[in-house]
Amino acid sequence: MEVTLLKELSIIWSLCHILILFILLYRSKYSQKKTFFLTCIFMGPLIVLNLLGVIFLGIERMGQIFVLTCTLPSLVFYYLISQDRKWRFLFTFCLADTAAYWVIIVTNILNWYFGMGKDVVIFAGRLALFPILEWVAVRFLRKPYLELQTAVPKGWGFFAVMSAFYYVLLIAAVNFPVSIVKRPEDMPVMILILILMPLTYLTIFASLYRQLLLYRKGQEERIWQEQRRQMEARLENQERIRRLKHDMKAHTITLSGLLASGEIEEAQSYMWNMVYEYDQETSRQNICSNAYLNSVFSHFVQRFEKIDAELELDIQIGEEELPFMELCQIISNGLENSWDALQELPLRKRKASLEMRYSKEYLLIRMRNRCKTGFYVKKGDLPASSKQGPEHGFGLRTIQDAARKLEGDMICYTKEGYFLVDVMIKAVRENPDVIVFSERKKQVTNGSERGMMEADNKAGTPSE
Repeated sequence: MEVTLLKELSIIWSLCHILILFILLYRSKYSQKKTFFLTCIFMGPLIVLNLLGVIFLGIERMGQIFVLTCTLPSLVFYYLISQDRKWRFLFTFCLADTAAYWVIIVTNILNWYFGMGKDVVIFAGRLALFPILEWVAVRFLRKPYLELQTAVPKGWGFFAVMSAFYYVLLIAAVNFPVSIVKRPEDMPVMILILILMPLTYLTIFASLYRQLLLYRKGQEERIWQEQRRQMEARLENQERIRRLKHDMKAHTITLSGLLASGEIEEAQSYMWNMVYEYDQETSRQNICSNAYLNSVFSHFVQRFEKIDAELELDIQIGEEELPFMELCQIISNGLENSWDALQELPLRKRKASLEMRYSKEYLLIRMRNRCKTGFYVKKGDLPASSKQGPEHGFGLRTIQDAARKLEGDMICYTKEGYFLVDVMIKAVRENPDVIVFSERKKQVTNGSERGMMEADNKAGTPSE
Protein backbone atom coordinates (compact mmCIF):
# COMPACT_ATOMS: atom_id res chain seq x y z
CA MET A 1 0.00 0.00 0.00
CA GLU A 2 1.43 3.33 -1.03
CA VAL A 3 2.24 5.74 1.78
CA THR A 4 1.27 9.27 0.83
CA LEU A 5 2.51 12.51 2.33
CA LEU A 6 -0.79 13.04 4.15
CA LYS A 7 -0.55 9.58 5.68
CA GLU A 8 3.06 10.21 6.79
CA LEU A 9 2.03 13.48 8.41
CA SER A 10 -0.95 11.82 10.09
CA ILE A 11 1.34 9.10 11.50
CA ILE A 12 3.75 11.66 12.96
CA TRP A 13 0.80 13.64 14.34
CA SER A 14 -0.69 10.49 15.91
CA LEU A 15 2.54 9.30 17.56
CA CYS A 16 3.22 12.75 19.02
CA HIS A 17 -0.29 13.05 20.42
CA ILE A 18 -0.15 9.56 21.92
CA LEU A 19 2.75 10.87 24.01
CA ILE A 20 0.85 14.05 24.92
CA LEU A 21 -2.21 12.09 26.00
CA PHE A 22 -0.10 9.72 28.09
CA ILE A 23 1.87 12.52 29.80
CA LEU A 24 -1.41 14.25 30.73
CA LEU A 25 -2.39 11.21 32.82
CA TYR A 26 1.08 10.06 33.84
CA ARG A 27 3.01 10.82 37.03
CA SER A 28 6.76 10.98 36.43
CA LYS A 29 9.26 10.92 39.27
CA TYR A 30 11.00 13.87 37.60
CA SER A 31 9.90 17.43 36.94
CA GLN A 32 7.81 18.22 33.86
CA LYS A 33 10.78 19.91 32.20
CA LYS A 34 13.11 16.95 32.74
CA THR A 35 10.41 14.46 31.73
CA PHE A 36 9.81 16.37 28.49
CA PHE A 37 13.56 16.51 27.81
CA LEU A 38 13.99 12.75 28.37
CA THR A 39 10.93 12.04 26.22
CA CYS A 40 12.37 14.04 23.33
CA ILE A 41 15.72 12.26 23.60
CA PHE A 42 14.27 8.75 23.63
CA MET A 43 10.92 8.94 21.86
CA GLY A 44 12.03 11.31 19.08
CA PRO A 45 14.40 8.81 17.43
CA LEU A 46 11.91 6.00 18.09
CA ILE A 47 9.17 7.86 16.19
CA VAL A 48 11.57 8.51 13.30
CA LEU A 49 12.53 4.82 13.12
CA ASN A 50 8.89 3.74 13.07
CA LEU A 51 8.10 6.27 10.36
CA LEU A 52 10.99 4.91 8.27
CA GLY A 53 9.61 1.44 8.84
CA VAL A 54 6.23 2.54 7.47
CA ILE A 55 7.91 4.00 4.38
CA PHE A 56 10.13 1.00 3.61
CA LEU A 57 8.13 -1.95 5.00
CA GLY A 58 4.64 -0.64 4.43
CA ILE A 59 1.93 0.44 6.83
CA GLU A 60 0.34 -3.01 6.98
CA ARG A 61 3.58 -4.75 7.99
CA MET A 62 4.44 -2.07 10.55
CA GLY A 63 0.95 -2.39 12.00
CA GLN A 64 1.68 -6.06 12.69
CA ILE A 65 4.99 -5.39 14.47
CA PHE A 66 4.13 -2.01 16.02
CA VAL A 67 3.98 -3.54 19.51
CA LEU A 68 7.61 -4.65 19.20
CA THR A 69 8.94 -1.54 17.48
CA CYS A 70 7.18 1.16 19.52
CA THR A 71 4.86 -0.03 22.30
CA LEU A 72 7.29 -2.20 24.28
CA PRO A 73 10.29 0.20 24.06
CA SER A 74 8.16 3.14 25.19
CA LEU A 75 6.64 0.97 27.96
CA VAL A 76 10.10 0.19 29.36
CA PHE A 77 11.27 3.81 29.03
CA TYR A 78 8.31 5.35 30.85
CA TYR A 79 8.32 2.64 33.50
CA LEU A 80 11.89 3.54 34.41
CA ILE A 81 11.02 7.22 34.99
CA SER A 82 7.57 6.62 36.48
CA GLN A 83 6.56 7.62 39.98
CA ASP A 84 3.93 4.85 39.94
CA ARG A 85 4.94 1.25 39.50
CA LYS A 86 3.20 -2.03 38.83
CA TRP A 87 -0.51 -1.88 37.97
CA ARG A 88 -1.19 1.85 38.19
CA PHE A 89 1.47 2.55 35.60
CA LEU A 90 0.36 -0.30 33.32
CA PHE A 91 -3.26 0.85 33.40
CA THR A 92 -2.31 4.45 32.55
CA PHE A 93 -0.03 3.33 29.72
CA CYS A 94 -2.63 0.98 28.21
CA LEU A 95 -5.39 3.58 28.63
CA ALA A 96 -3.50 6.24 26.66
CA ASP A 97 -2.36 3.80 23.95
CA THR A 98 -5.78 2.19 23.57
CA ALA A 99 -7.58 5.53 23.34
CA ALA A 100 -5.12 6.81 20.72
CA TYR A 101 -5.23 3.54 18.78
CA TRP A 102 -9.03 3.76 18.80
CA VAL A 103 -8.78 7.13 17.02
CA ILE A 104 -6.33 5.68 14.49
CA ILE A 105 -8.62 2.74 13.71
CA VAL A 106 -11.74 4.88 13.43
CA THR A 107 -10.05 7.29 11.00
CA ASN A 108 -8.75 4.36 8.93
CA ILE A 109 -12.26 2.88 8.66
CA LEU A 110 -13.81 6.25 7.83
CA ASN A 111 -11.16 6.76 5.17
CA TRP A 112 -11.91 3.33 3.72
CA TYR A 113 -15.63 4.15 3.51
CA PHE A 114 -15.48 7.79 2.44
CA GLY A 115 -11.91 8.54 1.31
CA MET A 116 -12.27 7.12 -2.21
CA GLY A 117 -8.61 6.10 -2.36
CA LYS A 118 -7.24 9.34 -0.86
CA ASP A 119 -5.95 9.99 2.65
CA VAL A 120 -7.68 13.32 3.28
CA VAL A 121 -10.16 11.73 5.72
CA ILE A 122 -7.36 10.12 7.73
CA PHE A 123 -5.39 13.36 7.98
CA ALA A 124 -8.37 15.60 8.74
CA GLY A 125 -9.90 13.12 11.19
CA ARG A 126 -6.74 12.70 13.24
CA LEU A 127 -6.02 16.42 13.04
CA ALA A 128 -9.37 17.07 14.76
CA LEU A 129 -9.94 14.01 16.98
CA PHE A 130 -6.65 13.99 18.89
CA PRO A 131 -7.01 17.58 20.23
CA ILE A 132 -10.63 16.78 21.14
CA LEU A 133 -9.49 13.67 23.00
CA GLU A 134 -6.86 15.66 24.89
CA TRP A 135 -9.38 18.39 25.75
CA VAL A 136 -11.71 15.76 27.23
CA ALA A 137 -8.78 14.30 29.22
CA VAL A 138 -7.79 17.72 30.62
CA ARG A 139 -11.35 18.95 31.21
CA PHE A 140 -12.91 15.89 32.82
CA LEU A 141 -10.30 13.24 33.59
CA ARG A 142 -6.85 14.52 34.50
CA LYS A 143 -7.45 16.09 37.92
CA PRO A 144 -9.60 13.32 39.45
CA TYR A 145 -7.45 10.64 37.84
CA LEU A 146 -4.19 12.04 39.29
CA GLU A 147 -5.90 12.38 42.67
CA LEU A 148 -7.12 8.80 42.38
CA GLN A 149 -3.62 7.49 41.66
CA THR A 150 -2.45 9.14 44.88
CA ALA A 151 -5.45 8.07 46.94
CA VAL A 152 -5.81 4.44 45.86
CA PRO A 153 -2.45 2.62 45.71
CA LYS A 154 -3.99 -0.85 45.43
CA GLY A 155 -6.74 -2.55 43.43
CA TRP A 156 -5.50 -1.58 39.95
CA GLY A 157 -4.45 -5.04 38.82
CA PHE A 158 -7.75 -6.18 37.34
CA PHE A 159 -8.26 -2.94 35.41
CA ALA A 160 -4.66 -2.95 34.14
CA VAL A 161 -4.86 -6.53 32.85
CA MET A 162 -8.21 -5.86 31.20
CA SER A 163 -6.83 -2.74 29.50
CA ALA A 164 -3.76 -4.61 28.28
CA PHE A 165 -5.90 -7.37 26.76
CA TYR A 166 -8.14 -4.76 25.16
CA TYR A 167 -5.13 -3.13 23.53
CA VAL A 168 -3.88 -6.48 22.22
CA LEU A 169 -7.40 -7.29 21.00
CA LEU A 170 -7.54 -4.09 18.94
CA ILE A 171 -4.14 -4.74 17.38
CA ALA A 172 -5.01 -8.34 16.53
CA ALA A 173 -8.50 -7.53 15.19
CA VAL A 174 -7.19 -4.73 12.96
CA ASN A 175 -3.97 -6.24 11.60
CA PHE A 176 -4.26 -10.05 11.53
CA PRO A 177 -4.24 -11.92 9.28
CA VAL A 178 -4.35 -8.79 7.09
CA SER A 179 -5.53 -5.20 7.54
CA ILE A 180 -9.20 -4.83 8.47
CA VAL A 181 -9.88 -2.77 5.33
CA LYS A 182 -9.04 -5.88 3.30
CA ARG A 183 -11.56 -7.93 5.29
CA PRO A 184 -14.89 -6.17 4.78
CA GLU A 185 -16.73 -9.24 6.07
CA ASP A 186 -15.19 -8.62 9.53
CA MET A 187 -16.06 -4.93 9.59
CA PRO A 188 -19.35 -5.31 11.58
CA VAL A 189 -17.48 -7.14 14.36
CA MET A 190 -14.76 -4.49 14.34
CA ILE A 191 -17.34 -1.70 14.66
CA LEU A 192 -18.95 -3.48 17.63
CA ILE A 193 -15.55 -3.76 19.31
CA LEU A 194 -14.95 -0.05 18.76
CA ILE A 195 -18.33 0.78 20.31
CA LEU A 196 -17.74 -1.57 23.24
CA MET A 197 -14.35 -0.07 24.14
CA PRO A 198 -15.58 3.39 25.31
CA LEU A 199 -18.40 1.72 27.24
CA THR A 200 -15.91 -0.56 28.98
CA TYR A 201 -13.71 2.34 30.02
CA LEU A 202 -16.72 4.31 31.23
CA THR A 203 -17.54 1.34 33.49
CA ILE A 204 -13.95 1.24 34.76
CA PHE A 205 -13.90 4.95 35.52
CA ALA A 206 -17.28 4.77 37.24
CA SER A 207 -15.81 2.16 39.57
CA LEU A 208 -12.63 4.17 40.13
CA TYR A 209 -14.65 7.33 40.76
CA ARG A 210 -16.56 5.54 43.51
CA GLN A 211 -13.19 4.72 45.07
CA LEU A 212 -12.25 8.38 44.87
CA LEU A 213 -15.49 9.46 46.55
CA LEU A 214 -14.83 6.90 49.29
CA TYR A 215 -11.33 8.32 49.76
CA ARG A 216 -12.64 11.89 49.97
CA LYS A 217 -15.29 10.82 52.46
CA GLY A 218 -12.62 9.16 54.57
CA GLN A 219 -10.48 12.30 54.44
CA GLU A 220 -13.40 14.47 55.51
CA GLU A 221 -14.14 12.03 58.32
CA ARG A 222 -10.56 12.21 59.55
CA ILE A 223 -10.59 16.03 59.47
CA TRP A 224 -13.88 16.06 61.36
CA GLN A 225 -12.48 13.69 63.98
CA GLU A 226 -9.42 15.89 64.35
CA GLN A 227 -11.57 18.98 64.83
CA ARG A 228 -13.67 17.08 67.36
CA ARG A 229 -10.55 16.03 69.29
CA GLN A 230 -9.30 19.62 69.37
CA MET A 231 -12.69 20.79 70.60
CA GLU A 232 -12.71 18.12 73.31
CA ALA A 233 -9.23 19.21 74.37
CA ARG A 234 -10.37 22.85 74.63
CA LEU A 235 -13.42 21.81 76.66
CA GLU A 236 -11.19 19.79 78.97
CA ASN A 237 -8.93 22.79 79.46
CA GLN A 238 -11.92 25.00 80.27
CA GLU A 239 -13.21 22.38 82.72
CA ARG A 240 -9.76 22.25 84.35
CA ILE A 241 -9.76 26.03 84.76
CA ARG A 242 -13.24 25.96 86.33
CA ARG A 243 -12.14 23.18 88.69
CA LEU A 244 -9.04 25.17 89.62
CA LYS A 245 -11.17 28.24 90.43
CA HIS A 246 -13.42 26.09 92.59
CA ASP A 247 -10.46 24.52 94.38
CA MET A 248 -8.90 27.94 94.98
CA LYS A 249 -12.01 28.99 96.90
CA ALA A 250 -11.63 25.98 99.18
CA HIS A 251 -7.90 26.62 99.60
CA THR A 252 -8.57 30.27 100.45
CA ILE A 253 -11.08 29.31 103.14
CA THR A 254 -8.62 26.81 104.66
CA LEU A 255 -5.73 29.27 104.61
CA SER A 256 -7.94 32.01 106.13
CA GLY A 257 -8.92 29.67 108.96
CA LEU A 258 -5.32 28.66 109.69
CA LEU A 259 -4.14 32.27 109.68
CA ALA A 260 -7.06 33.41 111.85
CA SER A 261 -6.20 30.81 114.47
CA GLY A 262 -2.52 31.82 114.40
CA GLU A 263 -1.24 28.59 112.90
CA ILE A 264 1.34 30.26 110.66
CA GLU A 265 3.61 27.24 110.05
CA GLU A 266 0.65 25.04 109.14
CA ALA A 267 -0.61 27.72 106.72
CA GLN A 268 2.81 27.94 105.07
CA SER A 269 3.07 24.15 104.73
CA TYR A 270 -0.43 23.99 103.28
CA MET A 271 0.39 26.78 100.82
CA TRP A 272 3.62 25.10 99.61
CA ASN A 273 1.80 21.79 99.11
CA MET A 274 -0.85 23.64 97.13
CA VAL A 275 1.82 25.30 94.94
CA TYR A 276 3.59 21.96 94.38
CA GLU A 277 0.40 20.23 93.27
CA TYR A 278 -0.41 23.12 90.95
CA ASP A 279 3.08 22.99 89.41
CA GLN A 280 2.75 19.25 88.87
CA GLU A 281 -0.60 19.65 87.15
CA THR A 282 0.61 22.57 85.03
CA SER A 283 3.80 20.85 83.90
CA ARG A 284 1.81 17.76 82.93
CA GLN A 285 -0.51 19.80 80.75
CA ASN A 286 2.03 22.27 79.32
CA ILE A 287 3.87 19.79 77.16
CA CYS A 288 5.00 22.27 74.52
CA SER A 289 4.77 26.01 73.89
CA ASN A 290 2.49 25.76 70.87
CA ALA A 291 -1.10 26.01 72.11
CA TYR A 292 -2.64 23.97 69.31
CA LEU A 293 -0.19 21.09 69.56
CA ASN A 294 -0.31 21.24 73.33
CA SER A 295 -4.06 20.66 73.32
CA VAL A 296 -3.58 17.57 71.14
CA PHE A 297 -0.79 16.23 73.37
CA SER A 298 -2.82 16.86 76.53
CA HIS A 299 -5.81 15.07 75.03
CA PHE A 300 -3.82 11.96 74.16
CA VAL A 301 -1.86 11.92 77.42
CA GLN A 302 -5.15 11.49 79.24
CA ARG A 303 -6.36 8.84 76.78
CA PHE A 304 -3.15 6.84 77.17
CA GLU A 305 -3.41 7.09 80.96
CA LYS A 306 -6.92 5.62 80.84
CA ILE A 307 -5.62 2.40 79.24
CA ASP A 308 -2.49 2.33 81.50
CA ALA A 309 -0.20 2.89 78.53
CA GLU A 310 3.18 4.59 78.74
CA LEU A 311 3.51 7.56 76.39
CA GLU A 312 6.95 9.16 76.23
CA LEU A 313 7.06 12.63 74.68
CA ASP A 314 10.25 14.39 73.57
CA ILE A 315 9.14 17.71 72.06
CA GLN A 316 12.02 19.97 71.04
CA ILE A 317 10.16 22.89 69.48
CA GLY A 318 9.58 26.40 70.69
CA GLU A 319 7.02 29.11 70.09
CA GLU A 320 7.81 29.49 66.39
CA GLU A 321 5.01 29.80 63.86
CA LEU A 322 3.88 26.34 62.75
CA PRO A 323 1.34 24.99 60.22
CA PHE A 324 -0.75 23.73 63.13
CA MET A 325 -3.65 22.30 61.11
CA GLU A 326 -1.48 19.84 59.18
CA LEU A 327 0.74 19.06 62.19
CA CYS A 328 -2.31 18.39 64.35
CA GLN A 329 -3.56 16.01 61.66
CA ILE A 330 -0.23 14.20 61.56
CA ILE A 331 0.15 13.88 65.31
CA SER A 332 -3.50 13.07 66.04
CA ASN A 333 -3.68 10.31 63.44
CA GLY A 334 -0.33 8.88 64.52
CA LEU A 335 -1.21 8.82 68.22
CA GLU A 336 -4.69 7.53 67.43
CA ASN A 337 -3.14 4.58 65.59
CA SER A 338 -0.76 3.97 68.50
CA TRP A 339 -3.61 4.10 71.00
CA ASP A 340 -5.64 1.60 68.96
CA ALA A 341 -2.68 -0.77 68.66
CA LEU A 342 -1.77 -0.66 72.37
CA GLN A 343 -5.30 -1.51 73.48
CA GLU A 344 -4.84 -4.98 71.99
CA LEU A 345 -1.56 -5.63 73.88
CA PRO A 346 -0.92 -6.78 77.47
CA LEU A 347 -0.45 -3.96 79.99
CA ARG A 348 3.31 -4.52 80.30
CA LYS A 349 3.76 -3.97 76.56
CA ARG A 350 1.71 -0.79 76.23
CA LYS A 351 4.49 1.63 75.32
CA ALA A 352 4.58 4.44 72.79
CA SER A 353 6.69 7.52 72.14
CA LEU A 354 6.69 10.66 70.05
CA GLU A 355 9.69 12.83 69.19
CA MET A 356 9.77 16.20 67.43
CA ARG A 357 13.01 18.00 66.62
CA TYR A 358 14.72 20.01 63.91
CA SER A 359 17.58 18.93 61.67
CA LYS A 360 18.79 21.70 59.40
CA GLU A 361 15.84 22.62 57.14
CA TYR A 362 13.59 19.78 58.29
CA LEU A 363 11.21 19.21 61.15
CA LEU A 364 11.42 15.52 62.05
CA ILE A 365 8.62 13.62 63.76
CA ARG A 366 8.95 10.02 64.88
CA MET A 367 5.97 8.17 66.37
CA ARG A 368 6.58 4.70 67.74
CA ASN A 369 4.50 2.05 69.50
CA ARG A 370 4.77 -1.61 70.43
CA CYS A 371 2.94 -3.92 68.05
CA LYS A 372 1.69 -7.49 67.90
CA THR A 373 4.13 -10.33 67.45
CA GLY A 374 4.43 -11.22 63.77
CA PHE A 375 3.19 -7.85 62.54
CA TYR A 376 5.49 -6.68 59.75
CA VAL A 377 5.50 -3.62 57.52
CA LYS A 378 8.20 -3.06 54.91
CA LYS A 379 9.59 0.46 54.50
CA GLY A 380 7.60 2.30 51.86
CA ASP A 381 4.41 0.25 52.31
CA LEU A 382 1.18 1.34 53.98
CA PRO A 383 -0.35 -1.42 56.13
CA ALA A 384 -4.03 -2.20 55.63
CA SER A 385 -6.37 -1.07 58.40
CA SER A 386 -7.72 -3.73 60.74
CA LYS A 387 -10.80 -1.59 61.42
CA GLN A 388 -14.07 -2.20 59.63
CA GLY A 389 -16.20 0.41 57.91
CA PRO A 390 -15.66 3.03 55.21
CA GLU A 391 -14.51 5.64 57.73
CA HIS A 392 -11.45 3.64 58.73
CA GLY A 393 -8.11 2.95 57.08
CA PHE A 394 -7.18 6.53 56.21
CA GLY A 395 -4.96 7.48 59.17
CA LEU A 396 -1.55 6.80 57.64
CA ARG A 397 -2.72 8.07 54.28
CA THR A 398 -3.86 11.30 55.93
CA ILE A 399 -0.45 11.67 57.58
CA GLN A 400 1.25 11.15 54.22
CA ASP A 401 -0.98 13.66 52.45
CA ALA A 402 -0.48 16.28 55.17
CA ALA A 403 3.31 15.79 55.07
CA ARG A 404 3.46 16.09 51.29
CA LYS A 405 1.33 19.22 51.46
CA LEU A 406 4.11 20.74 53.59
CA GLU A 407 6.78 19.63 51.09
CA GLY A 408 7.79 16.54 53.03
CA ASP A 409 6.97 12.87 53.22
CA MET A 410 6.20 9.97 55.54
CA ILE A 411 7.43 6.39 55.79
CA CYS A 412 6.31 3.66 58.18
CA TYR A 413 7.82 0.31 59.04
CA THR A 414 8.30 -2.24 61.83
CA LYS A 415 11.56 -2.68 63.74
CA GLU A 416 12.38 -4.83 66.76
CA GLY A 417 8.78 -5.23 67.88
CA TYR A 418 7.84 -1.58 67.29
CA PHE A 419 5.81 0.12 64.58
CA LEU A 420 7.43 3.41 63.54
CA VAL A 421 6.10 6.36 61.59
CA ASP A 422 8.78 8.83 60.44
CA VAL A 423 7.64 12.19 59.09
CA MET A 424 9.79 14.87 57.53
CA ILE A 425 8.51 18.37 56.81
CA LYS A 426 10.51 20.91 54.84
CA ALA A 427 11.10 24.14 56.76
CA VAL A 428 12.84 27.34 55.72
CA ARG A 429 14.89 28.96 58.48
CA GLU A 430 14.83 32.72 58.02
CA ASN A 431 16.81 33.03 61.26
CA PRO A 432 17.95 30.46 63.84
CA ASP A 433 15.05 31.12 66.22
CA VAL A 434 12.12 31.23 63.82
CA ILE A 435 10.89 28.47 61.55
CA VAL A 436 8.73 29.49 58.59
CA PHE A 437 7.20 26.60 56.68
CA SER A 438 7.14 26.63 52.90
CA GLU A 439 3.69 26.76 51.34
CA ARG A 440 4.79 25.18 48.06
CA LYS A 441 2.95 21.93 47.28
CA LYS A 442 5.66 19.70 45.87
CA GLN A 443 5.57 15.91 46.25
CA VAL A 444 8.75 14.31 47.59
CA THR A 445 8.73 10.56 47.04
CA ASN A 446 12.04 9.06 48.11
CA GLY A 447 13.81 11.67 50.30
CA SER A 448 12.08 10.89 53.58
CA GLU A 449 14.02 7.83 54.65
CA ARG A 450 17.38 9.22 53.48
CA GLY A 451 16.88 12.53 55.31
CA MET A 452 15.82 10.80 58.51
CA MET A 453 18.92 8.61 58.43
CA GLU A 454 21.18 11.62 57.82
CA ALA A 455 19.53 13.48 60.66
CA ASP A 456 19.96 10.43 62.95
CA ASN A 457 23.66 10.26 62.13
CA LYS A 458 24.22 13.97 62.79
CA ALA A 459 21.80 14.65 65.63
CA GLY A 460 21.65 11.25 67.32
CA THR A 461 19.25 8.40 66.68
CA PRO A 462 16.04 8.55 68.75
CA SER A 463 16.09 6.01 71.55
CA GLU A 464 14.80 2.56 70.64
